[in-house]
Amino acid sequence: MTTIFDPVLIGDIAASNRLVMAPLTRDRAGPGGVPSEMTATYYRQRASAGLIITEGTQISPLGQGYLDTPGIHTADQLAGWRRVTDAVHEAGGKIVAQLWHVGRISHTSLLADNEVPVSSTDRVANAQTFTVTGFIPVSAPRALSIAEIGAVVEDFRVAARNAVDAGFDGVEVHGAHGYLVEQFIRDSINDRTDVYGGSIERRVRFVDEVMIAIANEIGAKRTGIRLSPVSPVNDATLDSSTLATYGEVVDRMAKLQIAFIHMVEGATGGARDFAPVDYEALRVRFKKGNEHGTWIVNNGYTRDMALDAVQSGVADAIAIGRAFISNPDLVRRFKENAPVSPVNAETMYGGDYRGYTDYPLLNGDPA
Repeated sequence: MTTIFDPVLIGDIAASNRLVMAPLTRDRAGPGGVPSEMTATYYRQRASAGLIITEGTQISPLGQGYLDTPGIHTADQLAGWRRVTDAVHEAGGKIVAQLWHVGRISHTSLLADNEVPVSSTDRVANAQTFTVTGFIPVSAPRALSIAEIGAVVEDFRVAARNAVDAGFDGVEVHGAHGYLVEQFIRDSINDRTDVYGGSIERRVRFVDEVMIAIANEIGAKRTGIRLSPVSPVNDATLDSSTLATYGEVVDRMAKLQIAFIHMVEGATGGARDFAPVDYEALRVRFKKGNEHGTWIVNNGYTRDMALDAVQSGVADAIAIGRAFISNPDLVRRFKENAPVSPVNAETMYGGDYRGYTDYPLLNGDPA
């Protein structure tokens, strides 16, 4: 019987176990969005995960939405990420970069020359972002033109190439949590009347073009996507037809033969039953068109829940977030059914090594 501790092939990525470190924004990038030596230490400490998915990493200056988040579009950023990937690989781990464009979840103060954030829409989100003055409401966006949409697709392609050049084993596109990709997918946000809005087929055109461009650039077997069909974060109210809309996305990802779909079940960091959706139906659709694609599930999974999901076959791997922050050796703790240390919420975002690289191992030794 398959367990979370068994190896799994995620596309072309040979993972030693089925526990995935979920992407976790920590707001600790150095000047210019460059990952630091401390970042390399943080990820190396957690390299026993079968796969690490990095924190959200902006594909362009306009893709940034929070203070001190890393990018993957300058030479200095790539050099910083190379330190990270080398450290993880030396420790025996696998790591993919989460490619991120926040769209309207940003603020002019975070963007060059106080530029206005962009989105599928010009409607402002009822959301906040993290700036030098703390959490403040996001700025009103402007809707991307069709030509600009093509340029953003190109930014995703270049970012994927940059990720591979920086030593990553692959990439995950952030298609969840009310950021730019989902701002096109959901009709609760996308109010366009052109070829990128209206029908389901038109609203999923953007994500389809992004994923095709990346798969053509680095290979589908090194490409994945994160989806959150009902999560309400960042003012992402429910689509009018969730299963039909996300079923179309899943079908297109299956057709592309991508390595994995990373599915957030329920409200991110909250209720798993936030809104009804048949995740098993989505999984079956993905597998029907992509037999070897990996189905990764996420949101509030405990050790027992993870074991049950993999053993029952409703998931191939389990992504866990906060527990990996405070337990660098989470895989060992799950294997030994040992206590899991709680995370310190006060040091989640920003700051120094405290609450970042100083969480101890099970025996109390430094990580």
